[in-house]
Amino acid sequence: MKALVVDDSQFMRTVVRKALEDADYEVVEASDGEKAVQATRAHDPDVITMDVEMPTMNGIDATEAIMSTQPTPILMLSAHTERGAEATFDALSKGAVDFLPKPDGEVSTDTGDLAIDLVEKVETVRSADVSAVTTAADSTGDGAADLADPDTTGDATADDIESSIGEVATEYVENPTIVLGASTGGPKVLQRVLYDLPRDIDARVLIVQHMPENFTARLAERLDSVSSYDVREADDGIRVGAGEAVLARGGKHMRVDSYGGGRIRLKTTDEEKVHGVRPAIDVTMHSAATTIDDPLVGVALTGMGQDGARGIKAIKQVGGTTIAQDEASSPVWGIPRSAVETGAVDSVVGATEIADAVVRALEE
Repeated sequence: MKALVVDDSQFMRTVVRKALEDADYEVVEASDGEKAVQATRAHDPDVITMDVEMPTMNGIDATEAIMSTQPTPILMLSAHTERGAEATFDALSKGAVDFLPKPDGEVSTDTGDLAIDLVEKVETVRSADVSAVTTAADSTGDGAADLADPDTTGDATADDIESSIGEVATEYVENPTIVLGASTGGPKVLQRVLYDLPRDIDARVLIVQHMPENFTARLAERLDSVSSYDVREADDGIRVGAGEAVLARGGKHMRVDSYGGGRIRLKTTDEEKVHGVRPAIDVTMHSAATTIDDPLVGVALTGMGQDGARGIKAIKQVGGTTIAQDEASSPVWGIPRSAVETGAVDSVVGATEIADAVVRALEE
């Protein structure tokens, strides 16, 4: 296995190189984006770790160049800052598979933890279906507003969104709730789903994306910019009504605490990680299934692992509708596959068909 490590910091290249060599990778280095493009052509790596801010050519432009000429799984290493979050989403919109926050300073006690997380992330990214990543990126351009520049379209109108999934029913069940769960490759797919989801179904939408704190706030803003739903990051005690969507805050589980009169009250907690993650999809889905007594739809989207399988099963057991993203459109078909293997999934569809499947489930 061969990895290309791209960073203008010799220190960070050394840290990443050592971690990957210890995991039996052959490592090639590049100190800027331009050299990364050249090294990709010369060495044909199995996976690339890419810094964001570099001289000559930054990581975003390098990612775009590589994905357009020699698609290769790319893991972005991003500063754990608001600016870093913005750049990370730009890179994901250009075809990067996933990202990992890195220490801010040159010398940090966090580098040991970084090495452990890095190898796990690299393994996941290396196994990703790059064709599904590039297809997802292409499918969210134009009308769906590329994540690289969400402000170019502003909020989508209900008419725009209805036209994007074709003719829809005029009457829906009352007070529906939709729970979406995703991990690796999720931001682009969530953008597609939120863009396509018609406002007139009056749903309450709960979203769980595996992502660290300081990144979910910016993701919520970007999802809000392409959706007719009002999308916010979760706060403890927040209430969710018709036409509103809430994204679980990074580092916090999001539970449905109570439900009444068509409104959901959420609780965020620091409880122990589930499946090694917080927020966990299972936590939100299971609490929704045990608390909400109106129509419920659970959706398992792209990602590594088994999180969401128990939640999907819980939703099905209370009479809800369950949907999983198909393998062909999933960069990593772990979460949806685990859901399908429970036998509790009603339909398996492509990324661009998910909103339509939700609409059909909520027609009267």
